[in-house]
Amino acid sequence: MKAALYDRLGSARDVLRVEDVDRPEPGPGQVRVKIALSGVNPTDVKSRGGATAGVPTGFQVPHHDATGRIDAVGPGVDTARVGQRVWTYLAAFGNRWGTAAEWSVVPQERAVPLPEDIDDELGVCLGVPALTAHHCLFADGRLNGRAVLVAGGAGAVGHFAIELAKHAGARVVSTVSGPEKAELARLAGADLVVNYHDEDAVDQVKGFAATVDRVVEVALGPNLDLDLAVSGPRTVISTYAAAEDVSLPVRRLMTANVRLRFVLLYGFPEPDLADAVADVGAAMSAGALSPLPVRRFPLSEVAAAHEAVESGAVGKVVVDPTA
Repeated sequence: MKAALYDRLGSARDVLRVEDVDRPEPGPGQVRVKIALSGVNPTDVKSRGGATAGVPTGFQVPHHDATGRIDAVGPGVDTARVGQRVWTYLAAFGNRWGTAAEWSVVPQERAVPLPEDIDDELGVCLGVPALTAHHCLFADGRLNGRAVLVAGGAGAVGHFAIELAKHAGARVVSTVSGPEKAELARLAGADLVVNYHDEDAVDQVKGFAATVDRVVEVALGPNLDLDLAVSGPRTVISTYAAAEDVSLPVRRLMTANVRLRFVLLYGFPEPDLADAVADVGAAMSAGALSPLPVRRFPLSEVAAAHEAVESGAVGKVVVDPTA
């Protein structure tokens, strides 16, 4: 099969290559998935670049998320799953066979049934972003009737945070940096969208809710002043992206009685992952989730796909191994 891979860390152009490799066979508890689309997330480019992972043993096929169809199963897996359409998550976590290839082999629980009436473009957007958004929102209880602030509502995690929060009965305000991203946040269902560059951004959020119950935060350092200005004793600030270390204003945090939650999908307890997968699937089946704008690259241009993510491409970058 053809697969994108790397055996050392560095820039996409320097280390990513596409080669013919032996098609993997599923082992005990595993399934093999014929990949239709492979999603590229910031975590994938950080791992390849060395920011969050070490040098792979042998080689690594990147990417966690995909849509495809199971074509083989290993010992201990129900053979009825052969032919099943699926979306994947954490495919490359502790596993050489990520989804940037014609086939991937993953633990069976990481290949989740995808209904035939759901487009690949939605299925490939789920995975890391939707599961991360779910944990940020629901790890501290239900949201019905509560106010949620989603920072970066045009990003993948922000997009699904808006949609999952609205599906759960929350009121949602989102902050963005400009008109194009504002429109994406509105399309996701945000009740109010605020440009965080506006001088009265805090007042706009406070006009929506004097204090918010959840903050889904993409940039804790730059946004913490705004977050604290709209926080109170019930507020949980969940941050899932860390570009650099942050100096925390401990007294202000203590005075506000806020809670800080740090979220990294790789460390989720299995029961939490299972709950998130089930809830995301239910929301999808209910029609509450939608795809981001998709930007496609053929497998041969996987390095360009990584560069697009690194440059802050709006929407979802995907690799098509069939192109």
